[in-house]
Amino acid sequence: MARHLITSALPYINGIKHLGNMVGSMLPADVYARYLRQRGQDVLYICATDEHGTPAELAAKAAGLPVAAFCAEQHAAQKAVYDGFGLAFDYFGRTSSPQNIEVTQHFARRLAEHGFIEERSTRQVFSVADDRFLPDRYIVGTCPFCGYEAARGDQCENCTRVLDPTDLLEARSAVSGSTDLEVRETKHLFLLQSRLEPEVEAFVERHGNEWPTLASSIARKWLTEGLHDRSITRDLEWGVPVPADVWPELAAEGKVFYVWFDAPIGYIGATKEWADAAPDGEERDWRSWWYEADDVRYTEFMAKDNVPFHTVMFPATQLGTREPWKQVDYVKALNWLTYYGGKFSTSQNRGVFTDQALELLPADYWRYFLMASAPESDDSAFSWELFASVVNKDLADTLGNFVNRVLSFSRKRFGDAVPAGHAPGDAERALGEEIAGLLAEYERQLEALQFRKAAFALRALWSAGNVYLESKAPWKEIKADPDAAALTLRTAINLIHLYAVVSEPFVPFTSATLREVFAPEDPAVTERLGERWVSEAAARALDAVPAGTPFTVPGVLFAKLTDEDLDAYRERFGGAEEA
Repeated sequence: MARHLITSALPYINGIKHLGNMVGSMLPADVYARYLRQRGQDVLYICATDEHGTPAELAAKAAGLPVAAFCAEQHAAQKAVYDGFGLAFDYFGRTSSPQNIEVTQHFARRLAEHGFIEERSTRQVFSVADDRFLPDRYIVGTCPFCGYEAARGDQCENCTRVLDPTDLLEARSAVSGSTDLEVRETKHLFLLQSRLEPEVEAFVERHGNEWPTLASSIARKWLTEGLHDRSITRDLEWGVPVPADVWPELAAEGKVFYVWFDAPIGYIGATKEWADAAPDGEERDWRSWWYEADDVRYTEFMAKDNVPFHTVMFPATQLGTREPWKQVDYVKALNWLTYYGGKFSTSQNRGVFTDQALELLPADYWRYFLMASAPESDDSAFSWELFASVVNKDLADTLGNFVNRVLSFSRKRFGDAVPAGHAPGDAERALGEEIAGLLAEYERQLEALQFRKAAFALRALWSAGNVYLESKAPWKEIKADPDAAALTLRTAINLIHLYAVVSEPFVPFTSATLREVFAPEDPAVTERLGERWVSEAAARALDAVPAGTPFTVPGVLFAKLTDEDLDAYRERFGGAEEA
């Protein structure tokens, strides 16, 4: 049995993220990690805030805080939101941690030792108005390849082409807007990716056919265009310092590593944080997950704009150390979630950000909707109309109403314990076969990381209960044969338990509520109801909750969204007319 290492793209430190960021990396990773844990797999899910680079410095300056204090504050704020969404990280670290500084400098030393880092004199953009060298991200201009007018100096987010600042047309400072830019000479370290290109190409060929087309095509596009040596240091005050024992002159000048060099290494650094944070008496070996980790299957989750760095640059970095670091096995790349077809924008007050989402509605509303609409094959668009339709039909009607109808009617007619009634008949046996088949399909799609299809299969499981209930109509059965009605309700109550278990990856808070519905007095039943997953045999039998088991009726699981709700949301966050 393989151990599963899971990472999701590191959220940048400067501000709370929008729903597109959530569905593009962290949420699908959490769904997958939860599922694997429920199936008894050994899972380590690691993430961290990405804290270095010019945006952090500028955001801290705007907030009137030292950059270290700003990052600590923002890390806590982001962690609170992710806790609110139920993201079950094994550890959520920081790229500014001592552990990541240590590991990043180790990587740099090994790369230099094997001839893959070179010190070069380079000409870099200097802003006279700002009196500073400008890192790539803070030079903006027109992309020479696609004509996008707001391309950054490191990458055009429109065509995803990697750029150098001097490539830009009509370049200007993103700090002041000044076009008074000069090119001055300075020294930086370069990662010699060109020498590693054959090894990176072989790595992509070994794994790329298994990856989604989105991930493999982006990686191969980079390789087709040829890998270029890239500067991996910057003139900043905040970052992982260049080690003075190897590059004393650059260290004295205060050079730090480029954020895209240390950020992927941050997965390893955060794993070391996890190990160092082990409670007294618990041993955690971070190296066993990353170093000579042949029994580990490593899955990365990210949006498409992060794919080049994770499929080419980070593998090149690992390969160049000549050490046996664990490389990614599967890259789950996702497209973008848009807001009515346009971009989420903090400055223009367009779109929903994750903290705002939790203010409006509980996390499971968002978790289910986002995964059911995951932008896997193409970009997908958020709209309040679609959101309300999914919430009302799938969550409120199909799942929530089923639970309430079954438990309320059973309590009214048979009391606060599961009724007995007849032995299962043909309808129950047919239902069990259907449920077992749907559960197998749900499992297949989750194991294939096809989240929209998995959500469809989960919805089909919920729908099967409603079809069964309508066909048996216990409200009619009870008039002629109370034991027939009791059988129907006992079977439906067992479906509720099954839903509680298998729905957890998507709606963990609701699943916990449904598990708490039952308070069995028999220890053997308690053990059965505490099982992490439902076996094929148990799905067919639908008898985990026996007659006589006490239960309670929960409150409304999902409230329907009204037209008035949607009007209020569109007024606050914008709508189609502003896209």
